[in-house]
Order: sequence, then structure tokens, then C-alpha cells
Amino acid sequence: MKKLKRSARLVEMTQYLLSRPHTLIPLTTFAERYGAAKSSISEDLAIIKEVFEDEGMGDLQTLAGAAGGVKFMPKMSYERSLSFIQNLCELLEQPDRILPGGYLYMSDLLGQPATTNEIGKIMATAFAGRDIDVVMTVETKGIPLAYAVGSQLNLPVVLVRRDHQVTEGSAVSINYVSGSHKSLHTMSLSRRALPEKSRVLIVDDFMKAGGTVQGMIDLLKEFNAEVAGVGVLVESGEIDSEERLLHDYVSLATLTAVDPKTKQISVAPGNYFNRSE
Repeated sequence: MKKLKRSARLVEMTQYLLSRPHTLIPLTTFAERYGAAKSSISEDLAIIKEVFEDEGMGDLQTLAGAAGGVKFMPKMSYERSLSFIQNLCELLEQPDRILPGGYLYMSDLLGQPATTNEIGKIMATAFAGRDIDVVMTVETKGIPLAYAVGSQLNLPVVLVRRDHQVTEGSAVSINYVSGSHKSLHTMSLSRRALPEKSRVLIVDDFMKAGGTVQGMIDLLKEFNAEVAGVGVLVESGEIDSEERLLHDYVSLATLTAVDPKTKQISVAPGNYFNRSE
């Protein structure tokens, strides 16, 4: 039991909630933790809730009843999300990021925890209303994004492998066709990694025609699992609608033009920002 001044208690309670997103915390937990009356704890939570909402950090939901408590739901406001993505687009437009095949070098950005955490918050906001059991991605560059999203949603992360690993045990493998290059590839998922009938949020760093994501969707069918949503950091805007294998997804940025000769890159906010706030 900690005896803290109210100001210190507010700080610690805020940190406690931020580190346990989407977790129901009974009021008795705080009352016993700080040796305070539930009425005082309720007043503290009302203050924290107001700050969260005013600053666009998320919602603090209150559940009444004996089994009730509070649950912090991380969210990022539309304005803050757009501002962050606009800055990210400017970084992605740096000429030296052009790779063969019209891809962009993004590993340096995805290697920055502060950047991936912000992306994770935006993705978590985009899919906040979905019933999701796990977050899935395919190795390798999508891994930091998936963990960032999983952290914000308080969900486990499942990794699809390009090649089966002995340490994964028995696995399900499928072949899939790249939507852009029409080449054949293989992906696999350990049978132990994903419970059957799970609701899965697929996250990826870059999508051209959607072949890799479609491969993951096909793989989920082998587990009788359901796609709860698809979120990509950057999509290629140069793919015709007829060529795209996937149409129901959320993108945070769109690569609208790449000219390897002039080193000109154009990146704009994705379809997430075309929706109403």
C-alpha cells in the first residue's frame, strides 16, 4: 500500500493505466494500492479521463457494477494523426529512399521506437471498434509495426514466416502469387501460433497489389480464422484498381508517384484520412 499525495497519486494512476491498455481494472485495485476510499479514486479517475479526452490520448471507459472498473482505450485524434502522417510523408519523399521495383527504403523509420509507437496508436485507433483476438504480420519489416499495434490493443502478435523454421514445430504452408510481379512465393504459420476461429488484424508495412496480404488471408482459412481488418502503413497508388487483389483495407500513407530517373517521390496521407472523423 502506498500513501501518496493526490498529485503523485494522479501521476502514478495515469502511468498505471497507460501501461495496461484495454485492460479492465477494478476500482478496488487502486483503492488498495493507495489506501484511499473508492470515492476519492473515482474523483481522480474523472480528472484523468478529462485530460485523456482533451489531449486526444484516448478514452477512459467506466463499467458499473460489482465486476466493473475502468478501462483505458488508446486513441489518437484525427488532427494529431494527420499531422504525424504528413511529417512522415515528407521523410518518405527523400530522393535516396527509392529502391528497385518502385519500393521505398523505410527500415530506418521502422527502427525508431518513437515512430512505430505513434503508428501503432493510429492503427489502434483505426481498428478500435473491431473484435480482434490477435495481430498478424509477415516477416520481416512488418514485425515492429505489428508489435506496436499489438501493444496499443493489448493483443498477442503472430508472425507468418517466408520459410518454415524447425523451431516453429508443425506448420501450415501455402503458395501465393505476388500481385505485382506475378511470381510464386511460399509462407507458413506454426499450428501452435494461432487458435482456430481467431479474429485476426493483419498489419503490413508496404502493399503494392496486395498479393502478400491476400496470401495471409488465404492462410487464415486453413485455421478457420476470420479477418477482422487489414492495416498497411504505405500502399502503392500506382496500381490500377483492376490489378489490386485487395480493396477492404486501411492505409496511412499512399505512394502516389516514383520517378527513378529524376529521384522524385510523392507520398500523401492514405485512405484512413479520407474517412469522416
